[in-house]
Amino acid sequence: MHRHPLISAAELAARLRGGPSQAPLLLDVRWQLGSGDGYDAYLQGHLPGAVFVDLERDLSGEPGEDGEGGRHPMPSVDDFELDMAECGVDNERLVVVYDDYDSIAAARCWWLLRHFGKYDVVVLDGGLRAWKAERLPVESGVRLVEEGDFSIRRSRISALDADQALLYAREGLLLDARPSDRFEGRNETVDRVAGHIPGAVNVPARSLVAGDGTMLEPAHLRRVLGEVGVDGERPVAAYCGSGVQASFLALAICAAGLGCEIPVYVGSWSDWITDASRPTGSDHTSGVR
Repeated sequence: MHRHPLISAAELAARLRGGPSQAPLLLDVRWQLGSGDGYDAYLQGHLPGAVFVDLERDLSGEPGEDGEGGRHPMPSVDDFELDMAECGVDNERLVVVYDDYDSIAAARCWWLLRHFGKYDVVVLDGGLRAWKAERLPVESGVRLVEEGDFSIRRSRISALDADQALLYAREGLLLDARPSDRFEGRNETVDRVAGHIPGAVNVPARSLVAGDGTMLEPAHLRRVLGEVGVDGERPVAAYCGSGVQASFLALAICAAGLGCEIPVYVGSWSDWITDASRPTGSDHTSGVR
């Protein structure tokens, strides 16, 4: 099993050259908020053999009445198991996930697979950009998929509800992965209510990404995360707008060596605001970036 949550483009290329016995399954999770599902971009060019995963269809459930569950709710156990098997995921084969936007969407797939018991999964550090920077080959068009044997297994990684998230904010550490202006309620461009969960601390997901799209080095991550209280001992959970950027925070904490079982409030802010009785904060408590 691959222990570190990230794999470099050079290391992945070496694995692929090693033949079928060493080749992982590649999942292309190209998605950006407001930019469609990424399928057209996938068809134009992707890593050789990569299978497209639709974040909204394969990595999210259906929003509940009045938006309960958030914009990208937790998928059901049965639906996730079926969708991942149809994407070719096997129980005993390494999975490498990637995207073309700082690994934000890829992290959602990484966290969900681990939540549902598939621990042998890593993220391509730097994604498609890093792959192309190494002048490695890409292919275009549709990829035929052989169904995998993926089945749900027990996991220690929790998906939180609103009450549990608030408990982390009060008694542990709840990290908000959204950009600082949205956290502070100054520029809410997505959800109908501005603010954040009271007591949460802001660490924007993209503040943990280097200029080339790769994750910050572990020592740098530990310094940034340590400044807001992430020390590997204190209980920590993450949320964002709809559970996507929060998954990247969980990935970053794991890459820093500060814990790989970080709970995520998947419904996040878009679920929190569906209940008008829940408090909303608008102070400027933020992480140092």
